[in-house]
Amino acid sequence: MYKVAALYKFSKILDPLKLHKEIRIKLKKMSISGTILVGREGINGTISSSSQKNLSSAINFIKDIKGFADLDIKLSSSDKNPFIRLKVKLKKEIVTIGDEAIDPTEIVGEYVEPKDWNNLIDHKDTIVIDTRNNYEYSIGTFKNSLNPKTAKFREFPEWINKQKFTDDEKKNKNIAMFCTGGIRCEKASSLMKKKGFNNVFHLKGGILRYFESVSKDTSSWEGECFVFDDRVSVKHDLSEGTYDMCHGCRMPITEKDKESNKYIRGVACSKCFDETTDEQKSRYMSRQKQIDLAKQRNQNHIGPKEEIFN
Repeated sequence: MYKVAALYKFSKILDPLKLHKEIRIKLKKMSISGTILVGREGINGTISSSSQKNLSSAINFIKDIKGFADLDIKLSSSDKNPFIRLKVKLKKEIVTIGDEAIDPTEIVGEYVEPKDWNNLIDHKDTIVIDTRNNYEYSIGTFKNSLNPKTAKFREFPEWINKQKFTDDEKKNKNIAMFCTGGIRCEKASSLMKKKGFNNVFHLKGGILRYFESVSKDTSSWEGECFVFDDRVSVKHDLSEGTYDMCHGCRMPITEKDKESNKYIRGVACSKCFDETTDEQKSRYMSRQKQIDLAKQRNQNHIGPKEEIFN
């Protein structure tokens, strides 16, 4: 059994290049897998280990960094390692909204604890916004939430501009935003405050913390939650979900989707089959063959690019 920790914190880092190197060296010695992004605005990542002791040591190492003592952490587990290797990346933004002037360390909305979330989103004057991408929304979300239908988080500001919120709505409506682990909705709340919205709220710790804190019987969540690792999704009890992933388009797919004559394992699904060329399909088939051969030899194959969006 592997332990998984999704973590992030917005906090100013004066020398991100130096810290990036220190984290990579330290976590590699601990045999930690996963992806960590380091930038001037903070740290964002998801890491895993078969050793609870090593994972705890890695988390404590990051928490000991100046400004990160109250690092936001969500724990879960997986039967298999959801990551192939450790990657520590240097980034301009640890979650990309496309505007470096948006700074959650300067201005941010009000954190809402999971236990108070249901009351907020049930209020008649609350507008609930899912700040995640369309494919994430498609497999699960909070009831009555708005779907911006974005393919990437950096499209979110454009969607907000198109909504033409009135001055009355900006002044009097509650804007309640959420995402997987809290980082995107926290940054989105900074954007909304800069745009003149008065009552801006975001779910502290995101959906994953909500799952930890709120029982399924009283939950306002519907479906599963997409995660950016090989588990693809998790259920309300944080166990591995029922979705697989098309490695052609990275979209979540069901067992029923696999029955389509347009589904080719590791190559394409009905959502992307007609969007890829024969040359691309041939390349993906070759990649899948290499993955299968590596598994037969009990070796890891690097595979497709991983993403992190807590």
